Amino acid sequence: MSIIKSSRHQKIIGDCGELTICNWLSRSGWEVAIVDHTGIDIVAYSPSTHRRLGITVKSRTRTIGTEESSVNIFSYQKGKDDRQKTIDACEAFACEPWLAVYVEAMDQADIYLTSLENYDANYRRSGKAIDDWKMGPKYQEKYISDPLVKHIKINFQETNWSW
Repeated sequence: MSIIKSSRHQKIIGDCGELTICNWLSRSGWEVAIVDHTGIDIVAYSPSTHRRLGITVKSRTRTIGTEESSVNIFSYQKGKDDRQKTIDACEAFACEPWLAVYVEAMDQADIYLTSLENYDANYRRSGKAIDDWKMGPKYQEKYISDPLVKHIKINFQETNWSW
């Protein structure tokens, strides 16, 4: 089966990514809430460590041939500063700034979660108009070997889903 996106797919995949990340954090003992605030999508609190994370979530669906396309994280184009919006929101809610990426393709999805500090130190290329999350094999191996990048791979198996 191929991926045919509906007219509201962008909204649906965004919600799916946020809820999937909330689910995995909740399963790991975190208290989580989706927030409608410029700069962050989720606030997560760990009762055991007393850490509070402000998470911006980027979700994408990749069709055949685009699976290795990067995911845009922060834009600086046309006077925008999405990164600063995340930092400001985290300061307002007393959170550590984190970012999450949910990318699904035909038969699998990947979730990545890391601190903004780790992203800056190891993956950000400064001076660009857009900060992105690379999805090529070299970068995926790097993320998986980085203990500061949380990663979950979800495999999809269709058994009776044709229309």
